[in-house]
Amino acid sequence: MKVPLIALLISISFIFHLEAQITDSVRYFSLEPYDFHLQYLRADSAILIDVREPFEFRGRRIREAVNIPSSGNLMRSADTLKKNYSIFLYCTTGFRSRRAAEMLSEKGFQKLFNLEGGIVAWKKDGMPVIKGKGRRAKGEGRRTTKGRSD
Repeated sequence: MKVPLIALLISISFIFHLEAQITDSVRYFSLEPYDFHLQYLRADSAILIDVREPFEFRGRRIREAVNIPSSGNLMRSADTLKKNYSIFLYCTTGFRSRRAAEMLSEKGFQKLFNLEGGIVAWKKDGMPVIKGKGRRAKGEGRRTTKGRSD
């Protein structure tokens, strides 16, 4: 009689231990392009962040994305982001945005979404992209050459 009781207690404690690990390990959600886009559209308060470098952002990007490179600027800018917002992150292949999601999670952000496969997967699935110079930082003027703007 004692053996089944001990086995039951051990299995219950093991289940609670596994449950605690699952809860702690889900720091962000990695979603395929379609699900990422759908979740972004459903979110009430969301921000879409392209964590690539500015020269990459000037190429193909997702509409409405804001460029905050993960190479330092993101962590400095994290204090200006609202923690109750859903944060959607992407890069070229998903590696840098996963790291950025982990870092933001450590800063207390809870609604984090990573584009699995990055913009490469996004384009491969036929999702829309735009090309352009992107949003300029405040105070950064346009350069002109021979009376024409770049």
